[in-house]
Amino acid sequence: MKMLQKELADSEIISEATALSLADIDDTAALMCVARELRDQHYGQQISYSKKVFIPLTHLCRDVCHYCTFAQTPKNLDSPFMSVEKVLELTRQGAAMGCKEALFTLGERPELRYNAARKALAEMGFDTTLQYLAHVAEVVHRETGMMPHINAGCMSDEEMLALRKTSFSMGIMLESASSRLCEKGMPHYGSPDKDPVVRMQTIDRAGRHKVPFTSGILIGIGETRLERIESLLTLRRSHLQYGQLQEVIIQNFRAKEGTLMSQAPEPDLNELLWTIAVAKIIFGAEMSVQAPPNLSPGVLENLVNAGINDWGGVSPLTPDFVNPEAPWPQLEKLKRESAAAGKILVERLTIYPQYAADKPQWLDPSLHRSLFEVTDSFSQPRTDNWATGSDNTPPKEVLALLATPANPSLVGDDLVTIIERAKQQQTLTEKEIVRLFSARGDEAGYVCQQADQLRQQVNGDTVTYAVNRNINYTNICYFKCKFCAFSKGKTHEDLRGKPYDISLEELQRRTTEAWQRGATEVCLQGGIHPDYTGDTYLSICRAVKAAVPEMHIHAFSPLEVSQGAQTLGLSLKDFLLQLKDAGLSTLPGTAAEILDDEVRATLCSDKLTSDEWLEVIETAHSVGLKTTATIMYGHIEQPKHWARHLLKIRALQQRTGMMTEFVPLPFVGKEAPMYLRGHSRPGPTFIESVMMHAVARIVFHGLIDNIQTSWVKMGRKGVEACLNAGANDLGGSLMNESITRAAGADVGQEWSPDIMQSVIAEVARSPRQRNTIYGDVSTERIVAAAQAAILTETINDMSSKSDTFDSALIVKAG
Repeated sequence: MKMLQKELADSEIISEATALSLADIDDTAALMCVARELRDQHYGQQISYSKKVFIPLTHLCRDVCHYCTFAQTPKNLDSPFMSVEKVLELTRQGAAMGCKEALFTLGERPELRYNAARKALAEMGFDTTLQYLAHVAEVVHRETGMMPHINAGCMSDEEMLALRKTSFSMGIMLESASSRLCEKGMPHYGSPDKDPVVRMQTIDRAGRHKVPFTSGILIGIGETRLERIESLLTLRRSHLQYGQLQEVIIQNFRAKEGTLMSQAPEPDLNELLWTIAVAKIIFGAEMSVQAPPNLSPGVLENLVNAGINDWGGVSPLTPDFVNPEAPWPQLEKLKRESAAAGKILVERLTIYPQYAADKPQWLDPSLHRSLFEVTDSFSQPRTDNWATGSDNTPPKEVLALLATPANPSLVGDDLVTIIERAKQQQTLTEKEIVRLFSARGDEAGYVCQQADQLRQQVNGDTVTYAVNRNINYTNICYFKCKFCAFSKGKTHEDLRGKPYDISLEELQRRTTEAWQRGATEVCLQGGIHPDYTGDTYLSICRAVKAAVPEMHIHAFSPLEVSQGAQTLGLSLKDFLLQLKDAGLSTLPGTAAEILDDEVRATLCSDKLTSDEWLEVIETAHSVGLKTTATIMYGHIEQPKHWARHLLKIRALQQRTGMMTEFVPLPFVGKEAPMYLRGHSRPGPTFIESVMMHAVARIVFHGLIDNIQTSWVKMGRKGVEACLNAGANDLGGSLMNESITRAAGADVGQEWSPDIMQSVIAEVARSPRQRNTIYGDVSTERIVAAAQAAILTETINDMSSKSDTFDSALIVKAG
């Protein structure tokens, strides 16, 4: 065992010689211990399952496996094949119950054995069972959105490529690589498709054609321990060459009445546990190892302790037609038994996350849109219908996590260590931050509760907000950001609203009205108008200051600053100094999106690079202009990109200390071009949104004291949840929010101080109206905001701004 552990420490996987030597190790407990440690390195506290509908498209099969009751003869069936209508009826029921996987299981090439199969196929217009299967799978996905997983048996290249167009994953159990089991008197005698050479040809084809694939072995059918290891090594060789195996199943033989093996002994628990542990050790930390829970009732905790990380497909609707005597465990029971083993049950899709994240390589392009629609940033299934920018009720399961103390036995030691390091203001690694984001169940509750404790430590029970006005002076933009539904240009003419470029007079009118309604800030941002120069931005500042000298100008994204400087031939520093002299007070750290150029190359390839964005912000800090920082998440990026973004913001704040707040901005996909074209997710899930606030609080502890939650994006109940997960600020009242509403949000365009205060009271905190840099505001401003008149209609015209500004035209606010 010591030699085994040393080899595992020195290499990701053990050699074949070492693997074969495992056959001589009888210490199952020791093997299980090694396997558990390997499993936990990659999967942590989570154990997964797929919520599925089992579709036995045909029970006819040309093979005669001696342990099988799935295969039937035509005289025992009402129909050789399930009809499309029957399959749709079943899958629609499953979809309504939250199932996402449509598992197609069928016998092998029955048309080669039964005339009834040939006749039925011909009547439906098909030559082969696999042609019919491809048709049914396509209809199921199109009509119900469920994701086909196809267990079609052995396939040719052409058949596999045809099925790849309609499926998200496929599978075939190798069962055993031992040809001895195909000899006379053995379980695979008379079953040509169980020849291990033929089966491995199909598994290799899946690799060559980039099909996410499932395989595994069946134990207890007459094979030896050494033959099991040889079978696992045969699968491993294929996977090391092609990378196609999503998971390896260790299935235990169950004797069934009416078969030739009805009296054969079933493998005992020790054999099953030994094989699971050996499989995990042979394949290494990252391979998913599965054991069906319905075949081992009462001992599921043992299976977890042997090294599995997945329960496979579990159906709330259909039985296991291959093992009809073994019912699926209820999901609540499976959750409880997983928790008893120290694991958090999480749902997955039929296509595993690493394959879903690499869609271009592993999935037919016709399936990309639907995968974006149902996945989160981890390429795991979206399990709620909450949407960014709407006020629909958040999932009660997440709200319960925030309100209930986490079960310590379900929180990984590594997670505790990471948070303790953050509390000591140490810089976390990218991997550690991704680990924080990956927390689900009790672990997610723990992260949020720890973040809230840090919020209490830094901010006490005070929740702040500002009274301000958003003024988006133009929606005309020559940049081509694929996420933006606000800007208007030649490629965006079909989106909400008409192009506009408001006059300086309208800008001043809105500023004056905002002051009269209690505002202390105007937040000014717009599209990058092709006619704008640096002088335009200077004129905007001068116009605001001429109208209301006391008004704080929080304005211009780093992209606008960069563009303005370039048009005047000035350095960033010189232009920012001119803006400051013209009245600019602070900069919003917007246009950051995701500060990772891998993402920006797709998301906004013509905008600033990550380094250019950071340069603008750091230069602003150098001339005494404070800024905020933002992230826009929930579109095409992955958690590793979030981590990189946070680390770049953190490093800059360590250098300058000039960021007042961090603002998570969940992507609103409803009207966004890239979402409408099927090129992005619709936005983050609710748990992801809450976790972004919590993780930001933890990562920035000691550096950025204020974590803001956006009521426009999160809605009222979402904001309340974030205030219980590390956030301490509600942002501004806005008065005229337009960018998020253009993307499809319907929360509203203004939150008055009364609304802010009622939300804060709901979470038992104390409100404080603040200014832009978190200072106090005067009593006069508070009273004016409380007594604000109804907002007048804005005028969005096409009056071009002049490059010079005549202050004599201004009537100062009264």
